[in-house]
Amino acid sequence: MSALKSLYLKLPVPLQQAACSMEGWRIRHNRYTRSFQIALQKAEGRTFWPKERIIAYRDERLRQFVRHSAKTVPYYKRLFREIGITSDDIRTLADLPVLPILTKQDVKDHYAELLSEAVPKNQWVSFHTSGTTGSGLRFATTRSSLDEQWASVWRFRRGHGIQLDTWCGYFVGRFVVPFRQKKPPFWRINYPGRQIIFSGAHMNSDNLDAYITELNKRHPPYLQGYPSMLTLLATYIVETQNYLEYPVKWVVTNSENLLPHQANLMEQAFGVRPIQRYAMSEAAASASECEYGRLHMDEDMAATEMVPNPDGFGYKVIGSAFTNLALPLLRYDVGDVVTVSDETCPCGRPGRILASVDGRKDDYIVLPNGVRLGGWIDIIFKDMVHIREAQVYQQKISEIILRVVPAAAYTQQDETTLLHLAQKRVGDDVDVRIEYFDRLERAPNGKLRCVVSEIKEGQLESVV
Repeated sequence: MSALKSLYLKLPVPLQQAACSMEGWRIRHNRYTRSFQIALQKAEGRTFWPKERIIAYRDERLRQFVRHSAKTVPYYKRLFREIGITSDDIRTLADLPVLPILTKQDVKDHYAELLSEAVPKNQWVSFHTSGTTGSGLRFATTRSSLDEQWASVWRFRRGHGIQLDTWCGYFVGRFVVPFRQKKPPFWRINYPGRQIIFSGAHMNSDNLDAYITELNKRHPPYLQGYPSMLTLLATYIVETQNYLEYPVKWVVTNSENLLPHQANLMEQAFGVRPIQRYAMSEAAASASECEYGRLHMDEDMAATEMVPNPDGFGYKVIGSAFTNLALPLLRYDVGDVVTVSDETCPCGRPGRILASVDGRKDDYIVLPNGVRLGGWIDIIFKDMVHIREAQVYQQKISEIILRVVPAAAYTQQDETTLLHLAQKRVGDDVDVRIEYFDRLERAPNGKLRCVVSEIKEGQLESVV
């Protein structure tokens, strides 16, 4: 823990409130600058470009990015020479497979080599990924890249009617309330950022009435956060029938996969269907949900490939993050698996449509026959409305443990149905059992992993 964070947690509540607002002012002042406004205006102008025009724009940005990488980045200078190509050999998204895929470990191992010699160090902005599984990554980016990323975020939000000055109930892994605190307020107010930042660490049945009281007091029309945290609140509201006394206009989820059973609970509790945006800190891919509920790739923000997953399920997301010239990432494996749709959407946005975002490459279970199953947790829990939280745990290839936090209305029939659905998915060679918890453990950043696997590579090699 940093010295500043440690000091903050020792402050009395009024000074913590002041510190949150000061930090909120700093972020707002630095993030929403004139250059951001210009980037937002340009991004919104591209929203409904015809498909041919947006693809031409994407490929032109890609060509410029490849030239920049080949000319100014030591790693790519060497790679292009070893492969025997020049930047002119990559003209479109379809040409990218001449390059090898870049992993997060590659970036860590060759970080200094991947920095562009054309971007001075005084223009770097240090950024980092969340590292839910312990694989966080610090990297350099630029002010202009951040402007474009935030422009895509606010293009999505403004498309749904959310504005910069809209008050938000914020449910993410921010440690704004000390763990030792036992009484409300379990939130802090960021007045410049229009946020009520709720503590995820204090969200239990003893405290959730206080959360609802605060929401009813301040009436934020916009709720945003991790699906797991918003589902906790939604489940409590439905169970206790203690519904909010004002209309929520928007529920937006981020950072975790939004599963169908979670969306159903949120809609029942808040009266609106949650919407989502898919993105990552490395800016190698992003997708935004439209008013028709379809998740469109933001083709103007990265050159993103969908590469068939060797495990046979869905597509790996491989992105070339052309907005970041400080640390160019070409064909970067972000570690996510998606399924795609060939349908068209009446909204008119040109981006490819993701049918689902099915999780990290770590979100797999392994069967005795060597098959890896991903994206199945949403199927078995889809109609299980009497479950607050769920997680799949695998320590042995022959066994799957379903970790379940049951709701008050959970019955023996729910258990029987859940075991049947899971067994049907994994087959008779795997034992399935359920373990019950009052609350599932979060990662240090507050996120809840859907699948926790202890299977090591040596075990996988022995699987026939």
